[in-house]
Amino acid sequence: MGHRAGEFQGNVLVSGDLAVSGLKLFRIDHPLDPANKYLSHAAIESNEVMNMYSGNVTTGADGFATVELPGYFSALNGDFRYQLTVIGQFAQAVVFKEIEGKAFVIRTDKPAVKVSWQVTALRQDAWVRNHPMQVEEEKPANERGYYLNPELFGQPEEQSLAWLYHLATMRDAKTLWSRQNVSTK
Repeated sequence: MGHRAGEFQGNVLVSGDLAVSGLKLFRIDHPLDPANKYLSHAAIESNEVMNMYSGNVTTGADGFATVELPGYFSALNGDFRYQLTVIGQFAQAVVFKEIEGKAFVIRTDKPAVKVSWQVTALRQDAWVRNHPMQVEEEKPANERGYYLNPELFGQPEEQSLAWLYHLATMRDAKTLWSRQNVSTK
């Protein structure tokens, strides 16, 4: 995992944006070997603020199935996008009735068809409407020429934002690191 800036046990609340340079991961004890391994997954990234819902449903004898979504779905989301995949047989599946409230209807051309569904939607709640995500932005004047990860662009570590904002601490840490390396040679 490399160097750690800190570790937290328990709940952490961030009010506002959390900007991450690098991967956004969750890590759990590996379900097949929890004593010896971790399992990590990355968060889905997008240039839009989205929510994703998914599941499986089997159509009835009439070829219809109603998918129920959480009660808050329409209050939180808009601009719905649908994906359907038929499982186990050749059949056609369509979104017969789009989302109204907290449900939508799938129809297949055959009865008893298992359909895997996914709906993605753009968040439209008050917070997102009042704090739209800015996908591209100019760096503030004092951060221009500095990098989140300068080594990735062939730049020295002194060009990092950490050096910019914590110059004395970073200089002291580098001096201490140099002294330790000299004494261990």
